[in-house]
Amino acid sequence: MAEKPKAIVLLSGGMDSCVTAAIANQTHQLALLHVSYGQKTERRERRCFEEIADFYGARDRLVVRLDSLAQIGGSALTDKRIIVPESGAALADNMEIPVTYVPFRNAHFLSAAVSWAEVLGATAIFIGAVMQDSSGYPDCRPEYYRAFANVIREGTRPETHIEIVTPVIAMRKSEIVRRGIELGAPLGNTWSCYQFEDEACGMCDSCRLRLQAFAEAGVADPIAYRAPVAR
Repeated sequence: MAEKPKAIVLLSGGMDSCVTAAIANQTHQLALLHVSYGQKTERRERRCFEEIADFYGARDRLVVRLDSLAQIGGSALTDKRIIVPESGAALADNMEIPVTYVPFRNAHFLSAAVSWAEVLGATAIFIGAVMQDSSGYPDCRPEYYRAFANVIREGTRPETHIEIVTPVIAMRKSEIVRRGIELGAPLGNTWSCYQFEDEACGMCDSCRLRLQAFAEAGVADPIAYRAPVAR
């Protein structure tokens, strides 16, 4: 039997990237890449990354530090002076870019993934970007990844062929939950909260989207939340 090709999977420790890893695992050998960039829930996300990597038995795993993103600031995820909103704006049809957007973050993540892919001989990079429920983040759109694919072609060795795969980009969050359950993804080892690391706040946009997704999927969310929980 032919060996499966290798793929880099950007794994934040969140639900979307976990399900993306589960999808990639069907067809590829996993090389899991986590980026710590000074985000407020950095330690919990790193723990989730390790637990998910252990679940899939991934031998190739890499943690990259991008402290420059925290130093640059400009985001509620990295700057303690900017309050994480609890308005539920992401649940509305609001395409304004929220304060939780980290400026041009995914380009930094993809650049690290491309470098590692060239070294490992990986043929694909999987990233769990979601367009429909992405709160208006500009680097979660299909156009963005098509453009970055051109950058990869122009900026790597002539013999290098690396595809960017965004398997959940057109899914709703509830569909991602269902797909994760179908594939046996360890959703209990994922983290979505923007604010806390012990129990999820249940109030930030990311928690609200996650709770709504599990409710629509008719499945109990396996992680703990602080009371009261927003629905």
